[in-house]
Amino acid sequence: MSPLSRPSRLRRLGLCVATGTLAALTAAAPAALAADPQPVGQRAEAAVDPMSDELSASALQREHEAQQQEAQQQGQTRPQAPKRTYKGRVIAKPYLLLRDKPTRSSRIVGSVEYGSVVHIFCKTRGDNVDGNNRWYLLTDGTWAWGSARYIENIGAAPKWC
Repeated sequence: MSPLSRPSRLRRLGLCVATGTLAALTAAAPAALAADPQPVGQRAEAAVDPMSDELSASALQREHEAQQQEAQQQGQTRPQAPKRTYKGRVIAKPYLLLRDKPTRSSRIVGSVEYGSVVHIFCKTRGDNVDGNNRWYLLTDGTWAWGSARYIENIGAAPKWC
């Protein structure tokens, strides 16, 4: 046996082991996806694009209002439990700019003064503002996005959109 044949056999053996491992993982992937505990209707955090129209404040407002109208049309006989509300205090001086989408480059739709208490509908990931990539959808008057970097939570942190 030549000294060169041994390394090539070891390489082939390593390649076979790697190929077999890859095949096993590929075969197991559908089962792992089926066992995902996350509900089907819930959005994945990492898959959300902050530039998409899906996260525009007006689109989320329309979706929320449509759900409320649907519930009223169904004539629910028993009262529903009150939905959890989230609050925060603006810590941006002199004011916090509100935007149409959770990006720094989106259209400015309003502002909120320092120290004001705001109502938060949900949170998502968007543009990074001073090391914080979370944005809150505010429901005070107009639906608009504010950077979570400048909103201090009062009580529990908001749910994900």
